[in-house]
Amino acid sequence: MDTSSPSFFVNGESLPLYNGKRVRAVVQVIQSDGADTTAKSTDEHQLIIKGLPVIPPLKFVEVIGIADGNQSVHAETWTNFGDAFDAASYNQLCKLANGEFKALFL
Repeated sequence: MDTSSPSFFVNGESLPLYNGKRVRAVVQVIQSDGADTTAKSTDEHQLIIKGLPVIPPLKFVEVIGIADGNQSVHAETWTNFGDAFDAASYNQLCKLANGEFKALFL
């Protein structure tokens, strides 16, 4: 596993803590116009994902990129997660990764 450039697990609440850093988030795609994608984080925050996906995004995608402002990510990698995803479990993971067990996720 490459740990030279870690990405932090984030939801909408924790995203602003990592401005300028590499993050990963699973989001629900609301609308995509090519350059920007409007999405909903697993904790119901609206996010803007900047950058062009290589393939059209499905309902749920994981994006890895640089946190760019309060509620946006400049995506470098898009991974389709399909039409069904357990957002509540991912949100719990984000809380653990940014809380008392943060050291385990770096």
